[in-house]
Formats: sequence, C-alpha cells, structure tokens
Amino acid sequence: MKTIHLTCVALSCAALMSCGSLQTDTTQAQKKETSTFGQILSAMTNGDALGNAFNSVIGLDKPTEAQLYGSWHYTQPGVAFTSKNALAKAGGEVAATQAKEKLKAPYQSVGFNARNTTLQLNKDKTFTIQLAGKTFQGSYTYHPDECKLDLQTFLITFPCYVKRTPKGMSFLLESKKLLTLFQAIASISGNSKLETIGKISKKYDGIRMGFEMGK
Repeated sequence: MKTIHLTCVALSCAALMSCGSLQTDTTQAQKKETSTFGQILSAMTNGDALGNAFNSVIGLDKPTEAQLYGSWHYTQPGVAFTSKNALAKAGGEVAATQAKEKLKAPYQSVGFNARNTTLQLNKDKTFTIQLAGKTFQGSYTYHPDECKLDLQTFLITFPCYVKRTPKGMSFLLESKKLLTLFQAIASISGNSKLETIGKISKKYDGIRMGFEMGK
C-alpha cells in the first residue's frame, strides 16, 4: 500500500509539473502573439500612415520635368492636399480616399475615360491635352519647386499641380478651376453632380482635385 501511495504522489507531482509547463508555454505563446500583433499594429499606424501622407500631399516628392515627359492616360479622379497639416485636418488618408470616391459620379457624368482623356508633354515645352474627347494644344512651363505646371493655350492658362502616385502621376487643380474646366468642355451648367466638386472644396481646406494618370 505504501508503494502504491508513493507512486500516486509521484504521478500527481508529474502531472502538476506538466500543467505548469503547459501554462508557461501557453503564456509565452500568448505574449509572442501579442508582441507580433503590436508590431503589425505599429507598422499599420506609423509606417503606412507616413506612406499614405507621402502619396496625398503635394510637394513631399518633387517630380523633375523629365519625369513628366511622355503620354499620360486617365485612370481615376486625383486628389491631394497642399500640406501635411491640411491632410491631417481633413482626416488623413481616409479623407483623400472618400473625396476620390465622391468625384467618380461627376467625372462619369462628364465622360472621362482612358481613351478620351490624355495628356502629352513634349521635351520642346509643347503639350496636347484631350479632355473627354476635346483637344487643346499649347506650351507649358514647369516650376519644380512648387510642383506647378502651367498649361498655356491661345485663350486660357490651366495652372495645375503635379503629384507622383504609386502608378503614375496626378495633375491637380483648385476646385474653381476644375469646375470651370468641366463646364467648358461639357458645355453644361447647373449639373447637380458637378456641385459635388464645390462641396468637397468647402469641406476640405487645401484640397486639390484633378486627374490621376498612368503611362
């Protein structure tokens, strides 16, 4: 009986030690998961946020004139802000994404697509721009320190701002200039969808809107 009792005690101790080991392993695994999750969360809230700001603020990355040369084709509405502060006040990258979504309906009402909305910038300072099928030609002047591109035609000058994107370049205007341009090329006024442009500019200070393009 004494032998049996000692054996039971030994088995109980072994079981307790095993449970302690399992608890330690589980705790360590949980700590490791928490640490990994924390690292992922940190990357999301810091690294990615910085990257998004870089993509949504004019002037953080100044394209050279040589990087503008070539044929550009419309891909989607373009949006950026004039400063990090303006982007932060608007609500960050979420605001830029929301503004792009809101612009899709007005752009579709005008009829922009990759085939009928293009920009050709030549080394000899001349350009050809096609907006919803209507063509304008002239000369341009680029101010790299301001990321500002002035497109000069016989009748009018289109001042726009240039912003590199992950897949190309954005050519952006102040809201009033953009709205005037839309009304001119579409020969329309009072279009309720175009009112969205004015509403966005009033909601977000320092926003610039236009065309995101790729080659």
